[in-house]
Amino acid sequence: MKVAARTDIGQNRDMNQDFIFVSENPVGNLPNLCVVADGMGGHNAGEYASQKTVEVMIAQLMRGGKESIKEQIRNAAYQANQTILDVAKSDQKMQGMGTTLVGVVCDGAKATVFNVGDSRMYIIRSNGISQVTEDHSLVQEMVNKGEITSADMKEHPRKNIITRAVGVQDELDVDFFDLELKEGNLLLLCSDGLSNMLKEEEIQQVVYNRKISIELRVEQLVQMANDNGGADNISVILVDPFA
Repeated sequence: MKVAARTDIGQNRDMNQDFIFVSENPVGNLPNLCVVADGMGGHNAGEYASQKTVEVMIAQLMRGGKESIKEQIRNAAYQANQTILDVAKSDQKMQGMGTTLVGVVCDGAKATVFNVGDSRMYIIRSNGISQVTEDHSLVQEMVNKGEITSADMKEHPRKNIITRAVGVQDELDVDFFDLELKEGNLLLLCSDGLSNMLKEEEIQQVVYNRKISIELRVEQLVQMANDNGGADNISVILVDPFA
């Protein structure tokens, strides 16, 4: 397994509210873990929410347990959710904060993917790219209802409204996806600062360029997102499960 990751402030933000975590080594009982969190909130609340969510999850996961990978992740996300809610209740400046969450655990030819919000995971093959996660967003709901097309999502004026996030409600519903991986498959986790700035075909072309290292591919994606406007913070994690 080989991983390359980068987070960048972009062109239009005063601070980076994204937070990324990468461990190719075990995290508690998990064989490895990669996470992207995209925070929201005024002052430095979004920055706090994304980092604190990941830190609380890691601390919880490090304790281990006999539960399945999914249950351990669900419990860790729940602990993080409660922590963010408690801080928001005790500090007026932090009210309204929250964060997206997308992550993956790779175990041989299997991968467990989880998400809350509109940060995404893609699987990239030699012949194409597929979004694994489904956005928890207003525009995704509109697509599901047939009110707009997928192509309309990036330009829609309400594209930034998410319908699910960590730290917003007492209940937290985490989506899980099971992947069967094949040699040559690559996994990409990202915040919407990347997915809103690049077409999926552009992402696929860069990610599957075997002539350059995965580190350079990540750098190239971030640069392209910035060249296209860099409207938001940009976070990218690229995983080669079989390297």
